[in-house]
Amino acid sequence: MSTSFADPSTLSHADLEEGTVFAPKFDAQGLVTAVAQEAGTNRVLMVAHMNAEALQLTLETGEAHYYSRSRNKLWKKGESSGEIQRLIEMRTDCDQDVVLMLVEQTGRGAACHTGRKSCFYRIVEDADTLRDAAEPRLFDPAEVYKPQ
Repeated sequence: MSTSFADPSTLSHADLEEGTVFAPKFDAQGLVTAVAQEAGTNRVLMVAHMNAEALQLTLETGEAHYYSRSRNKLWKKGESSGEIQRLIEMRTDCDQDVVLMLVEQTGRGAACHTGRKSCFYRIVEDADTLRDAAEPRLFDPAEVYKPQ
């Protein structure tokens, strides 16, 4: 599998921001931020990172793949839980250092490993306090991710 994308440093500012060449700007660790948004509702489900291989696999398979910084490995969303994200559309921002994926969240509809629809299930009250947004769990993570 080829994981080579256009090099953003070879493009003019105008071509990078207005052109038709996809040239994702990976950071020093080789990652680009990826936002997964539910198609139809536009609800932000999660934010993760992709390396070139994850980005290429997502485009080739139509299913979201990410790179785990904590585990230092590639992962397919839903591989363990069945909560696969089907890619509907991918966009990039003006300087191509973020991708926005409109996805269909499959399975029970949980994008978060905690079993919730979205990873954004707490409200920041102030500098010291989080409040639960009363987001129900769609599955029990202890049961889904138990060692086999």
